[in-house]
Amino acid sequence: MEDVKSVATLLESTTSKIQQLQRAFAELESHRAVTLGMKWKQIEDHFHGLEKSLKRRFTVLEDQEKEFEMKTTQSRQILEKRQAAVVAKEESSLERLQVKRDTAVATIADALAKRRNGITQPDAVAPDDAVMASDDMKKLSDIDVKALSYPQLAKLCEENDARGLHKFISDNRKNLASIKEEIPIALKAATDPGGLVLDSLNGFYISSEDVKKDSNLLGQRRTCIMLMECLSVLLTNLGDKSVSKVISKDVKDRAKVIAEEWKPKLDDLDVDASNGNSLEAHAFLQLVATFGIDSDFVQEDLSKLIPMVSRRRQTADLCRFLGLSAKIPSVIDVLVNNGRHIDAVNLAFSFELTQQFSPVSLLKSYLTEARRVPSVIKSPNLSPNAQTDVSERELSALKAVIKCIEDHKFEGEYPPAPLQKRILQLEKAKADKKRATEVAKPQPKRPRANGIATRHSNIAAAADKTFYGRMTDNRYAPSTQYMYDNRPYSYPAPPDTHIPQYMAATPYNMPPNRAHYFPTAYQYQTPYLH
Repeated sequence: MEDVKSVATLLESTTSKIQQLQRAFAELESHRAVTLGMKWKQIEDHFHGLEKSLKRRFTVLEDQEKEFEMKTTQSRQILEKRQAAVVAKEESSLERLQVKRDTAVATIADALAKRRNGITQPDAVAPDDAVMASDDMKKLSDIDVKALSYPQLAKLCEENDARGLHKFISDNRKNLASIKEEIPIALKAATDPGGLVLDSLNGFYISSEDVKKDSNLLGQRRTCIMLMECLSVLLTNLGDKSVSKVISKDVKDRAKVIAEEWKPKLDDLDVDASNGNSLEAHAFLQLVATFGIDSDFVQEDLSKLIPMVSRRRQTADLCRFLGLSAKIPSVIDVLVNNGRHIDAVNLAFSFELTQQFSPVSLLKSYLTEARRVPSVIKSPNLSPNAQTDVSERELSALKAVIKCIEDHKFEGEYPPAPLQKRILQLEKAKADKKRATEVAKPQPKRPRANGIATRHSNIAAAADKTFYGRMTDNRYAPSTQYMYDNRPYSYPAPPDTHIPQYMAATPYNMPPNRAHYFPTAYQYQTPYLH
């Protein structure tokens, strides 16, 4: 602050300095013998300009200093608040831990005192476990059911109606997020939650004839996976004794039978065809993880299914739960070899393997593969459709890479600006090509009000030139510009056809002109079939 004050004082003294310089200059001018080329006004303007410039810079520096001090103060306050919150949480945790410790010590002392007095308590249960066993799977009361946004879920679970549960979820698919949050709570109303979820898997695999009739098979399979995930959420919040009640030995045996039936069907799946989004492989892994039957399957067989579900958001959690973290490097190698570098980068970040598998190198390799033109279409007679396919593939790859960079926030290592510039170039070329193709299309004939084509009308008018005089007035000329002259792609009007009189006496039969009706890349497109 002292330096700032000294600078301000010097700036304020500039006016007096200029006045002293003016007096010195006047005295010098009075003693000079030769007239100087420089006037005092020029010198004064120069120094006043310097004074204004210095003051302006000084004001900017003051504003920057104030802004920096304000940001520093705000950051310090935020850090103090966070530190206070952390300290409060630590104190609260210590208090709870102390209460539990005192309770445990009192329970142990009470048990020792009873033992000394000859009183035994077989199968004594610790206080925390007793509370857990009694409260975890407590049946839902009427108040709890009314608190749910969808009380029907609790009713369906209480009735063990797996088919009704499927139908309710399908009918309310727009509110799937809120339904998914309440299903773990509603499952507590079921007498056998594990058995109810297994019953819901009956329609996952159906015969080939039924596939043609049932167009909702995809949604039904997603519902099966969601119900198993909700059961996993319920089990996560339960104690060990409550879990053993939900997943009893009978339920686990049923789950093993279903898994053994599903496993051979996974052998027919194509890794490339599934594109990392296979519902069949996801359902199998979720079944094994939810019901804890992973020990009955070889980890190598389970790890081979990971590339089939690499695009699913639950993949990383499934791998950790099934103990497949050690197999992830080999899975990433498989993904890279199959050209699925984006999935490989996602798994590398999820399992902290970015040192072993560089995300920047993987993404650059992915873009190189996307830009590569297949040898089949490198001929000089490369069709426009083939060129469009190559550009579209590169455009999709660029957008996927930018999204991956933004999701994992490593813009500093791989700046997306050049990629965005390339996207603009490809989109501009695509728009120019589409515009040129539309201009090259033949203009359809516009019929008149009486249904006669324009070309035939011109011919008839040409044939009648010898019988009717030429109209010189403009009574039929349009008063304003034709309403379609401002179209983005306009075509010239057909030229007047000069026909001799001897040809007008007989009907003029024109052969159909098919020169412009060959299919192009933008005609007769087959609709995309879902």
